[in-house]
Amino acid sequence: MKKFYLCLLLLIPTLTITGKNSISDKERTQAFDAFHTSFYNPEMKLYAIDSDKKGRAAIWTQAIYWDMIMNTYKRTGEKRYRQLIEEIYQGGYEQYSGYDWTDKHEWFIYDDMMWWIISLGRAYQITGEGKYLAHASSGFFYVWKEAYDTDRGGVWWNFIHDAKMACINFPTVIAAMTLFDITQDSDYLNKAQEVYHWARSVFFDEEQGRIADNMHYNHLYQNSMQIDWTTQLYNQGTFIGAATLLYKATGDKKYLADAIKAADYTQQKMCYGDRILEFKNGIEQGIYTAIFAQYIALLIEEGDQPQYTEWLRHNVATAWKNRDKSRNLTFKDADKPCPTGRVEVYDASGCPALMQVIK
Repeated sequence: MKKFYLCLLLLIPTLTITGKNSISDKERTQAFDAFHTSFYNPEMKLYAIDSDKKGRAAIWTQAIYWDMIMNTYKRTGEKRYRQLIEEIYQGGYEQYSGYDWTDKHEWFIYDDMMWWIISLGRAYQITGEGKYLAHASSGFFYVWKEAYDTDRGGVWWNFIHDAKMACINFPTVIAAMTLFDITQDSDYLNKAQEVYHWARSVFFDEEQGRIADNMHYNHLYQNSMQIDWTTQLYNQGTFIGAATLLYKATGDKKYLADAIKAADYTQQKMCYGDRILEFKNGIEQGIYTAIFAQYIALLIEEGDQPQYTEWLRHNVATAWKNRDKSRNLTFKDADKPCPTGRVEVYDASGCPALMQVIK
């Protein structure tokens, strides 16, 4: 696998665009360090729920914070962030049954697994350490065996197989494409295309570019699909990421067109005020901007679509201006001052995540 390592580093998006609303590298580092200082529990080697350092943040969101560390390491090359990559891996290993994907006490829905599988693959791309790839590949094939619907297509969200969600199907494509980039095994590409085309047919509004949240089969009406068209920022993001990765692998511009359509919808319909990304107040939903950041950056860099950069710079600059300056923490509502008291880790993650990948 080593022969792929140097090539893969070239594929990882690290944006170098500067201009209006640009933030300095020093401020980018300050933003991540502030987030880490406020929420990281070094004994647990994972992130707490809030700035009081109480509890453990949700299992799936830990993988997103791990992505933030990896992006910070890619940007800076600093050894302390490389060490944090290892620490978070170890924290997950200790807290989540050694990445035993069959443990249905720790892992209780498939998308929780898939977020970690993606991040484990990324950790291998950055470090070349085989343990990351071993866990990523074993996890992917476990979820595929347990959750892929061989009769109707798509990936089930939960163990009882009563719903399919955008939040498992598009991350499955991303995981498959990450593993394809590493191994060049066409089986991963085939699986990614299978899931993408099924999920696109169900969740993607071709006319508008919006992504539906979930679907259920109505068994009373010949298994007709009931689709919930509630839009979520992270679903827009993972669709964009899945389409962009397939475009890069195949050169087929229909994938790029899909990604652009979804990005345009997000920019035009999922912002408020002065082009500020929307946020929601549900449980753990403050992290959605951090996920969107990962994949809109991929589209800008790998899809050569710089038209979104200034919009995202504006979001970063607005949130950073409104930070709690005593802690350098930002908030999910970028247009308002960050609370000075207790802040949940989910709600503080969006701006520092954007700052690591958008310049």
